[in-house]
Amino acid sequence: MNAIQKYFKYRQSLIDQYMKGDMNKREYLEKNYNAVVYGNIGPFSNMDTVEKALFNYQYFNALAKEQKSISTTKDMDYELKRDFLEHSNYYYKKKDKATQTVLRMLDYRGTEAYFVKVHSKYLKGKLFEIVIENADIILHSTSPFILKNLREEGVFSEESRKSLIDEYVNHRY
Repeated sequence: MNAIQKYFKYRQSLIDQYMKGDMNKREYLEKNYNAVVYGNIGPFSNMDTVEKALFNYQYFNALAKEQKSISTTKDMDYELKRDFLEHSNYYYKKKDKATQTVLRMLDYRGTEAYFVKVHSKYLKGKLFEIVIENADIILHSTSPFILKNLREEGVFSEESRKSLIDEYVNHRY
């Protein structure tokens, strides 16, 4: 088992603990963040395998969420808050690059995507879920570019659906 496989096995154990209620979403995000950032695995500049691209997706998603979370600190200077949000958006763009790499590598085979029913007014009609059934992969994005590609490939359904991981998606942290 290589380092990436070990990370994904550990991540699955974190998900299982979260689903059982042994940890809350914030604890899950913190442990996952520590695993991807301090695990000495990536990120990979050359995403030449689906596995590497999926790791980059997790890596940049964790960084983006962490920066966004820091930006919500009360009494933070506006300029500093803006800097954290800019970093968050930068990492989300890097995550979207990894998403696009996965989709291209799999040639959109077995892919289905749709908007997710969310509690957040900000994310309503923006957040979509990408399910790659034959690889048991669930990804999320708000990228207009990825949305356009999914539509062009004929794998995007315009209806809103409950997320396959609704408890996680709609739970605040």
